Amino acid sequence: MNPSKIQKKRLSQEQVRILEASFDAGKKLEPERKFQLARDLNVPPRQIAIWYQNKRARWKNQSLELDYGGIQVQLEAALAGKRELQKEVDMLRVELKRAQDMLFGFTQACTAAATATTTVTGGNAPLVSSLSSCCDEGAGSSSLNDDVGCSANWPNVEDLYACLRDKNVQFRTDYWV
Repeated sequence: MNPSKIQKKRLSQEQVRILEASFDAGKKLEPERKFQLARDLNVPPRQIAIWYQNKRARWKNQSLELDYGGIQVQLEAALAGKRELQKEVDMLRVELKRAQDMLFGFTQACTAAATATTTVTGGNAPLVSSLSSCCDEGAGSSSLNDDVGCSANWPNVEDLYACLRDKNVQFRTDYWV
């Protein structure tokens, strides 16, 4: 054994408790505090410095693990939110497809009725048609009639949306003819 090396002693539980309290008060070890702790605990100042260095490394690792855990929880919540939004987008796409199909059916019904009236009357009589929505027998009004150039009574937007939201209603073009 080299006589110039001082054998360091293992710290007692009471010494560790005092060092822990000191560390909780401040993570950085100032030279004055290092010498004060060394005198109070009867250990070399170098041993206090090494204990602080090791404690800071353990504390940093624990902090990183806690931060990682928190970020992991946030990520899981964000992914769950994304899945919910994706379900909603998919549902809206299905509703949009149904609305497009219904609009296509309306247009075909209007065109068929206009063609039938023109053929039967030779184009002299105005088109009078009653298109009922798939949800009820009442007809609404819409500026869509004017846009398409058809005088048929179209269901209003609320009726259309209610029809789309009703999963039990199947789209059939004969509802509008």
